[in-house]
Amino acid sequence: MSSSISSLFPNAPPAEANVSSNPAPAARPQPAPQAATDTVQLTEAQHVYQLFNQGQRVSQIAFSLSLSEAQVNSYLNLPGSTG
Repeated sequence: MSSSISSLFPNAPPAEANVSSNPAPAARPQPAPQAATDTVQLTEAQHVYQLFNQGQRVSQIAFSLSLSEAQVNSYLNLPGSTG
């Protein structure tokens, strides 16, 4: 089976239409700015402190990090239960 390309794509412009008579030098593509991929690994104590400073209660922090409230209080240097 033989078919010409023009018969397969009747609405396509002729190949000569895509050729420029005076080709300009291609612009060098600029690298896309990369999103910041640097990450910081917090210690458990730092994570507790960060959540506490964001307004979470000791009980919420303990639950979300699977820690005991006593451990959270220890990281925060808090005596006893503060809720």
